[in-house]
Amino acid sequence: MSALDRLADCGRRPNCVSSTATDPRRRVGPWPLIVDPEAAWKAIRAAVESLPRTKIIDSDGDYLRAEARSRIFRFVDDLEVVLAPDPDRVAVRSASRLGYSDRGVNRRRAEALRRRLVADGLIAP
Repeated sequence: MSALDRLADCGRRPNCVSSTATDPRRRVGPWPLIVDPEAAWKAIRAAVESLPRTKIIDSDGDYLRAEARSRIFRFVDDLEVVLAPDPDRVAVRSASRLGYSDRGVNRRRAEALRRRLVADGLIAP
């Protein structure tokens, strides 16, 4: 199994974005690393934890899963991040558990993570 296979499929609802999505409306990244992957992982974890109302639930080597809660209704969204080798890059998936549309929340979350990783000097702008 490749590292990217760990990211769940987005399915048919437009409340998900992923580095493995084939639909361009749901596609983000993957983002090329510009530092050593082992050194980057700790900083990637910190970047995920810095996202508002986000908590890492599971982490296993080159994969992590976090839950992000909406501000008002406290809905839970899933955020997955994986280090994908050859070439070294960061892949991401952010998806709502409930509802049909997310009004772009998951894309904005993935973009906020990307901006943080760029600012931290981990991925190319």
